[in-house]
Amino acid sequence: MDNLKIMTLDKTNFKFNNQTAYYKGKVRDVYTIGDKTLVMIASDRISAFDVVLPRGIPYKGQVLNQIAEQFLGQTKDIVPNWLLSTPHPNVSIGKMCEPFKVEMVVRGYLAGHAARTYNSGLRTLCGVNLPEGLKENDKLSQPIITPTTKASEGHDEDISKDEIIKQGIVSNEHYEQLEKYTLALYARGQEIAGKMGLILVDTKYEFGLYNGEITLMDEIHTPDSSRYFIKEGYEERQKHGEEQKQLSKEFVRRWLIDNGFQGKDGQIIPEMSDAWVNEISERYIELYEKVIGKKFIKTPPNNLISEVESSIVKALENINR
Repeated sequence: MDNLKIMTLDKTNFKFNNQTAYYKGKVRDVYTIGDKTLVMIASDRISAFDVVLPRGIPYKGQVLNQIAEQFLGQTKDIVPNWLLSTPHPNVSIGKMCEPFKVEMVVRGYLAGHAARTYNSGLRTLCGVNLPEGLKENDKLSQPIITPTTKASEGHDEDISKDEIIKQGIVSNEHYEQLEKYTLALYARGQEIAGKMGLILVDTKYEFGLYNGEITLMDEIHTPDSSRYFIKEGYEERQKHGEEQKQLSKEFVRRWLIDNGFQGKDGQIIPEMSDAWVNEISERYIELYEKVIGKKFIKTPPNNLISEVESSIVKALENINR
């Protein structure tokens, strides 16, 4: 893959008609139009441990945006979602919701952060008690919800259901409904993944209110928000204590940990070589093709910024007619 820096969409700085706000997230650039419409641009930035890494990953934003579009379409019978249109492979436009300040993380397996917490000796995660005797990547007896606070800056923090309600972050009535939607979405995601030879291990959802109705926001079931295992051979690998074959950005986190970085003060992000950036890109594309079951079509990198901008302008004109 040549001209890696040219091919990445690392940042945008647009000024749209009736633009009322702009927010640069870890991965997305979000423009508010008329305080009612959101333009969300999936950049090629990559984050881990709540830190944006120094180099963009070619086609990563396109992978995230197109997987999210697919799954939002396949789950809208469960819960209404924010999406109105996807005028460009890197762009989603949708309804502006009032977000709940929690992320609903759901886990069907002891993996990632949950496994690291468990292996440290703790047996309670976000108020959920875990049994003794579990091994990393074991399937849980039933999916658990381990919410986090949604931080505008810095690290999201684990929090329990009781604390969320006690602190008034989300009302009891709304939280009960968020739990139902979360478990139903996860079950649908597992069903779809199973048909593709995958296991949806864990994922997270963000919700908000639109005209008083709970609405699913942001991305779902992407490699940035989810972890997938390869289904074939899972039981055998688990039985023999072997590492699971997975599709997620956990391999990026592992690489960072192996190179002495976990987002803590004083730690230095290791250098990302061209070969490593290329490998990350290829693994994101592999995940797209395995999850969606279609060949990934790369967006031509030439004039990427101007094409993103023009696609948004046209889409907003159509929405506002």
